[in-house]
Amino acid sequence: MAQSILDTISGATTGTLVVTEPLNFWAGKRVKPREEKNAEPVFEPATGRVLCQLVPCGVEEVEEAIQSAHSAYVKWSKMSGMERGRVMLEAARIIRERREKIAKLEVINNGKCITEALVDVDVAWQTMEFYAGMAGTLTGQHIQLPGGAFAYTRREALGVCVGIGAFNYPFQISVTKSAPALACGNAMVFKPSPMTPLTALVMAEIYKEAGVPDGLFCVVQGGAETGTLLCQHPKVAKVSFTGSVPTGKKVMEMSAKGVKQVTLELGGKSPLIIFKDCDLENAIRGALMGNFLTQGQVCCNGTRVFVQREIMPQFLEEVVKRTKAISVGDPLLDGTRMGALISKPQLDKALGFVTQAKKEGAKALCGGDPFVPTDPKLKGGYFMSPCVLENCRDDMTCVKEEIFGPVMSVLSFDSEDEVIQRANNTTYGLASGVFTRDISRAHRVAERLEAGTCFINNYNNSPVEMPFGGYKMSGFGRENGQVTIEYYSQLKTVVVELGDVENHF
Repeated sequence: MAQSILDTISGATTGTLVVTEPLNFWAGKRVKPREEKNAEPVFEPATGRVLCQLVPCGVEEVEEAIQSAHSAYVKWSKMSGMERGRVMLEAARIIRERREKIAKLEVINNGKCITEALVDVDVAWQTMEFYAGMAGTLTGQHIQLPGGAFAYTRREALGVCVGIGAFNYPFQISVTKSAPALACGNAMVFKPSPMTPLTALVMAEIYKEAGVPDGLFCVVQGGAETGTLLCQHPKVAKVSFTGSVPTGKKVMEMSAKGVKQVTLELGGKSPLIIFKDCDLENAIRGALMGNFLTQGQVCCNGTRVFVQREIMPQFLEEVVKRTKAISVGDPLLDGTRMGALISKPQLDKALGFVTQAKKEGAKALCGGDPFVPTDPKLKGGYFMSPCVLENCRDDMTCVKEEIFGPVMSVLSFDSEDEVIQRANNTTYGLASGVFTRDISRAHRVAERLEAGTCFINNYNNSPVEMPFGGYKMSGFGRENGQVTIEYYSQLKTVVVELGDVENHF
């Protein structure tokens, strides 16, 4: 097998890595694009320099990848669940063994700080282990029928599944989508975000080394056109997409033409409700964790922070103090707590939201400006100082629209009924949170919030055992947890007659 992309990472520092290897992977090996035309640069967020060139896959490449995946699926689906699980456990072991190198490559390609990237890699191997354990537990049901007849159900694989990833958790998403798919006996063709193409390739190499059939996990690179080819291909049985609402609608529309199953994990504008009887220290921690992870580029972030009026002064004083103390800079340094946004357009978009918020009457208590680190090599990076906005209203642009940047919008409220009505007044429904010492209120509020997840006295704590997904325009279907097996398999009923067929004719 060719040299792994990880072999070049050990001595790399911010601003030094250049990747020239092919970025596609199918039939058990990296694959060069047929033509070099339409290449697009991939930038290192922390420096703004070109990291590699990405050539989008066209019709022929997509066809090759899907045929490769289908051939592997035929072999893999005939293996027992225990056999599949053993291979997946080996993949988990390899991820654990190489966690530092994988995290480092993730940081260089994605911009998040190394502390977070290491956690993401740990979540990835835990996810692999979780679904490896489930692979051997997939069973059906026996149903007794009259006259000695009976029926039974079989949980069967779908076939070739397509995973379309996002830029904020590139490696973790490649595992979140592929692990349950493979546990059920499927193959997967995975298309990373064109801004973060590198670590999905690492996952393909790991699966190969762990012993999956060649082609079982393929990586095709590209943007919207490549995604369209995948969604419309007749041999694709399911599409799992993570990304924006507009793109999710297009994925759903394209997949519907072939009556393909779809899982959509889309955007959010999640409410975080902090009552005056809360543990204020934990509420402040929750607000910081719910807004500033991955430079605010997290779909389930609690970016509408509702604070009961009586404790607003104390909350703002402390949250601003801690936001100002966040260390922004080189994401590979252990002391950094906020790296660079993914791209120059995303940085400009986030800064634009702050400017618009000020025009609409909000006040920036800190941050919201371009940040220029002292290190000369970071001068061209996409950094922004984390921002806290006060005097926000429900009708403001910063409160209604997903920013996907390090911007916390703080709103005051007076009563429980009032804040729930305001919290639910959105087209999104991905996550929510409530901080209170009143256990009855906590469960009462959780029941009334229109969101796929509600965190009580915590935020953004999502281990693999928990299902994750949205209500309303935040999508449907679930990732993580046991229930995801249902979204990567189909149920067959077999009816067995032991007597004579009843004849009405």
